[in-house]
Amino acid sequence: MASKLRRVLVAVLLLLVAAAGYGAWYGSDQAVGVVHYGQSNTMVLSAQPGAVTLTDTPDTRKPGVYWLEWTGSFTMLGPVTARRDGRVTRTVLRGHLPSAGTPGWFGDVPPGDPKVAWDIDFSEIAVPTELGPAPAWYVPGRGTTWVIAVHGQNGRRKAELKVLPVVHELGLPFLAITYRNDEGAPRSPDGLLHLGASEWRDLEAAVRTAQRMGARRFVLYGTSMGGAVVGQFLTHSALAGTVDRVVLDAPMIDAGMTNEQGARKHGLPPFFGLLVSQVITWRTGVDLDRLSLIRHPPRVRPPSLVLHTVGDADHPVREARELAATGARLGWDVRLEEFPDGGHTEAWNTDRPRYDRLVRDFLSTR
Repeated sequence: MASKLRRVLVAVLLLLVAAAGYGAWYGSDQAVGVVHYGQSNTMVLSAQPGAVTLTDTPDTRKPGVYWLEWTGSFTMLGPVTARRDGRVTRTVLRGHLPSAGTPGWFGDVPPGDPKVAWDIDFSEIAVPTELGPAPAWYVPGRGTTWVIAVHGQNGRRKAELKVLPVVHELGLPFLAITYRNDEGAPRSPDGLLHLGASEWRDLEAAVRTAQRMGARRFVLYGTSMGGAVVGQFLTHSALAGTVDRVVLDAPMIDAGMTNEQGARKHGLPPFFGLLVSQVITWRTGVDLDRLSLIRHPPRVRPPSLVLHTVGDADHPVREARELAATGARLGWDVRLEEFPDGGHTEAWNTDRPRYDRLVRDFLSTR
């Protein structure tokens, strides 16, 4: 009987270990796996001048400004005006009207390129990185201070276009870059994201390219994992001293905290995030602790504006708060602005006037 019980206990233990191992691998894949997009997440039920009705989902009913994209076109949607019987109706702010029955992608980032999104002229340039050429959008401006925008994990450069109208209004040249493993950019040797640990070198290549085009000083704008890329650039790059200011939107500041948040998001205890971190290190060779801008602040610390929604389910606002506390301790000017509504990187969507004002004032003040 005792021998049978031991076998049962061993079998249960092995099952638990296997489940934990699978879960940790899955969690690591959410952090460093490369994903390319192209699906739909809603359906147009009806459309009329000034209004579009979509299937009711947690996304399509969000308050604020969002976009609906479908094959070859888009519309910018404003507030919800009606919601019943599985249908959500929103105002149309700009763009085209879709036909009923059209599948589309409802999201929080602008569609297309600067011309499509905001009717702002641009050119496509190639940044020569150490792995090969990476495409970037260049919007010309006045002067020699450029804004370089870095998107987040498995994102696209169009995600950085939210800030473009303010940057363009201020007359600053703007460069939205791609980096290794992006669509159209070179693949990394292992085909995995490194959470900023290697991607910062592609940002450095973009800074060098901008210098050859006449740039002298820089504002770095990073969203989500783009914040980690900016942080590692400020830590390691010989060009970090050319950065005058930094704007971070929902940045990844501490990957360990992010992984703990991911565990909670999936109903798992926070310590499971530690297992995920260990698997990431095993798969990539990256020491996640060294990426923490809280425990290891960057070598160069320009004035930084951090914009973060309180309800961010991907990068908890606690990361931003602890970064601000670190800044206060070190005499590093870190200005945290919290937004009460919205999810990850949705501060602009929920309160565009405030977001634009904060960025405009931050970039205008000398």
